[in-house]
Amino acid sequence: MAQNHIRRAEAQNGNNGNGINATGEKRPPGRPRSEESRQSILRSTLKLLKQHGGFPELSIEAIADDANVGKTTVYRWWPTKAALVADAFSASADEELRFPNTGSVKSDMSLQMRRLIRIFRSRRGKVVAALLAGGQSDPELIEAFRDRFLWPRRKQAYQTLQRGIDRGELPADINLDLVLDSLYGPIYMRFLIRHDKLDESFADEICGLVLNGLKRRSHLEP
Repeated sequence: MAQNHIRRAEAQNGNNGNGINATGEKRPPGRPRSEESRQSILRSTLKLLKQHGGFPELSIEAIADDANVGKTTVYRWWPTKAALVADAFSASADEELRFPNTGSVKSDMSLQMRRLIRIFRSRRGKVVAALLAGGQSDPELIEAFRDRFLWPRRKQAYQTLQRGIDRGELPADINLDLVLDSLYGPIYMRFLIRHDKLDESFADEICGLVLNGLKRRSHLEP
């Protein structure tokens, strides 16, 4: 079941899993040319987005100037400002948001969700807020957020849930997307609406409600 979801995530992310992008071009092996400049551009993007507080106010010219590169260097790697901003945030959070493999699906999900909440509560939370707010009126921006941040994480989450199914912790017939929306939806709701506090212990509460409920269901079924 998870394999179907993973293939869909790869398709959504413009990658067929063989190092070929959505345009059919094979990516060159090894590190990109001038990796130092590339990393500088990513850092400058996050820095300026935090300073300006919004996506519309950010410009490629300002990013290039801060990173001490030319605009053509920026466009060499990113076709649009939306793609650059989404990549900058995704790269900054990649290591932190990797799913662990502790042998317990509840522990794996809770630990990763705690890290996500930690990021949302940090200065980088302003970047996420800017991406989501700007994406409501800019389809290109919200698509970039989904393709470059959401779907790579989603792919890992499918694998984590599938391990739980294989170990008998979760029913085999669960809807993986519905489970993930039930786990992460409350985090985004508190982050954006701010109707209640968002702290790391909230992740444990959600996992207890959703995953323990599924576990009890699997034990009740013949």
